Amino acid sequence: MRQDSLTTTHPVATGDSGQVTTSAKPHVLTPKEVLSWLPKDATPAQQDSAIQRHIKASEIHWSTQPDTLHMPGHSKGKSIRDVSLPQYYRESFFSKDSLFHPELTGGRHGVAGDPVPYTIAGDNLITSLLLACFILAMVALAKSQDFITRQAKNFFHVQRGTTTEITETAGELWVQFGLVAQTCLLFAIIYFFYLRSYVTDTFTIEQYQIVGIFTAVFAGYFLIKALIYSAVSWVFFDTKRNEQWMKSYLFILALEGVLLFPLVMLLSYFHLSMHNTVIYVGIVIIFTKILTFYKSFLIFFKQKRLFLQNILYLCALEIVPLLLLWGVLVLIGNMLKVNF
Repeated sequence: MRQDSLTTTHPVATGDSGQVTTSAKPHVLTPKEVLSWLPKDATPAQQDSAIQRHIKASEIHWSTQPDTLHMPGHSKGKSIRDVSLPQYYRESFFSKDSLFHPELTGGRHGVAGDPVPYTIAGDNLITSLLLACFILAMVALAKSQDFITRQAKNFFHVQRGTTTEITETAGELWVQFGLVAQTCLLFAIIYFFYLRSYVTDTFTIEQYQIVGIFTAVFAGYFLIKALIYSAVSWVFFDTKRNEQWMKSYLFILALEGVLLFPLVMLLSYFHLSMHNTVIYVGIVIIFTKILTFYKSFLIFFKQKRLFLQNILYLCALEIVPLLLLWGVLVLIGNMLKVNF
């Protein structure tokens, strides 16, 4: 028998006469046997050539046995090679999974972790707005220092004469309007923090849109109050007193924003508690209302000594609008929160 032959013969005894006959029984070579014929230092290319020479690919014969791998009481499964099968039968739940297709991008697998909670300190837009507020306050202090000093000195007495003693340039007037806009933004951020602490931290829209809506609400509140003050003062008082009051009112609003700025910085970057924040905001609001009460008394009611009328005047134009503002803020907060 030669080693490079594909078949070997084996003696087989047949018949009663005891004669021995031989029959050729094919012997299928294995890759191990072929590789054993080669020297130990054969290269992979030589091994591959030897295997391709002696071992040929045979025809695949599919099994014709019945499929018994199915649940009792269910019909036997069908071959996925059957073209008449519907698409949902031939494609399993995992047919498009990347684990079964190395050529596809796998992506990430596993369970997502807890998202990082939203903070003002990590918000680039709000941080930029607060930085702009700080720059605006510094520019106002540098450009309008003389005007602010004159406003503070003349705040606690009534100007006499036919015209007001405090006049503003166009730049100083725009600086005051900028500080009033800053007051609206700071109130909006503080109320946004209040909602997150006491109402909910999940909203139907983005945080920027919420802060923008509250800023517009506070701006509308201050504008409506200014229009009401102008209308009432125009009916009951002269133009000079009305002008004095509007300038004082604008100064008080700007001062309110300056007082709130340190609070917002502490609340955003140093995690000041909301309880202390509410106390601070309450003190600022009470302080500005006292200044408003005193200034309106000096301008409108001091000469006639009408102290009771001043209280009624401020209750109608300060306390009632403030309560209405709180109701509007609560209503908007309930509309924006996610109700589970």
